[in-house]
Amino acid sequence: MEENTLSCSSQFHTQQSFHKGEEHFKCEVCDKAFARSSSLLRHQRNHTGKKLFRCDVCGLSFSQSSDLLTHRWIHTGEKPFKCEVCGRAFTQSSTLVQHRRIHTGEKPFPCDMCNKSFSCSSNLRTHRRGHTGEKPFTCEICNKSFIQSSSLRVHQRIHSGEKPVKCEVCNKGFAQLSALVNHRRLHTGERPFTCDVCDQSFIQSSNLRAHQRIHTEHSPNL
Repeated sequence: MEENTLSCSSQFHTQQSFHKGEEHFKCEVCDKAFARSSSLLRHQRNHTGKKLFRCDVCGLSFSQSSDLLTHRWIHTGEKPFKCEVCGRAFTQSSTLVQHRRIHTGEKPFPCDMCNKSFSCSSNLRTHRRGHTGEKPFTCEICNKSFIQSSSLRVHQRIHSGEKPVKCEVCNKGFAQLSALVNHRRLHTGERPFTCDVCDQSFIQSSNLRAHQRIHTEHSPNL
């Protein structure tokens, strides 16, 4: 009986702390504080790397049960967060919040160096590296560095020979999407880059630039 009374008293004090906004449970690693001990325990897994929640489909593990729930939607195809403007659906509410800014034009993350603004914080971080010169993603084969991890992944295909992007017409493979876009124009006949001097058109912008040198080299005014 006494144990039950103590337990109820402990729960009552925890609830009081939660409603008052008090945070008595402090992380000894980073000093972040929480109103509940259970919240602290969940947080501490970020430091320990302990991943208790395992996906029974692919075996991937997570430190939070909520992360596992979100991950499972990849396998089921479930996308419960739907945009009320265009109907596009997402597996995470945070992705929907970011997507909505396409419609609203909201860009709440301004660069403090050039005043350019972005719709998500990750794009701002990448942009800032253009100012600082930071290139944190380095190829372990040739030591070339990149601003974005996606650029590194594309670069690594030079070493591996991987060509995962396939043409749906002739099945030719490419290391990056931009190369496939240029290639598709061979099938469609599209030539979107036009010389403003002689109206000759080209598949790639680089071909147009090379062509324009013919006019500049023979121009008496340049």
